[in-house]
Amino acid sequence: MGKPSLRKTAFGKPVRSTTGVSVVANPLAEDKLLKKTLKLVKKASKSKKIRRGVKEVQKALRKKQKGVCVLAGDISPIDVISHLPVLCEDNDVPYVFVPSKAELGGAGATKRPTSCVMVVPGDDKSWEHAELYDDLLQKVKEVQPKF
Repeated sequence: MGKPSLRKTAFGKPVRSTTGVSVVANPLAEDKLLKKTLKLVKKASKSKKIRRGVKEVQKALRKKQKGVCVLAGDISPIDVISHLPVLCEDNDVPYVFVPSKAELGGAGATKRPTSCVMVVPGDDKSWEHAELYDDLLQKVKEVQPKF
């Protein structure tokens, strides 16, 4: 469960391996968006602005809390989290998949792999990472599938 496997391309640039990522993991965060997402999750977990796990995220969505939902793409069986994108769309909460549950758990300040987290800034406008949150919110909305 160490670091994610990186492979080199023909140009020598490291690329994250997406082995084990489900086909339903769409939109999948790549490179800059992935780095920004994990950075926000890490900062939000330090300031207690995060909901961890399927049960907590589902509860937050049911209570109409706003935020950004981050789902792991390598969950097996995928049925564990397959209903969350639908709930997010129903409640107008943007969501994005990351390739690894281990990375998501590590960013959320826990040693356990985490299937999903939701960054919930609440009504606190003076949150020190509000600018990073707003930037990520905008980028995640850009990659959302349009129906």
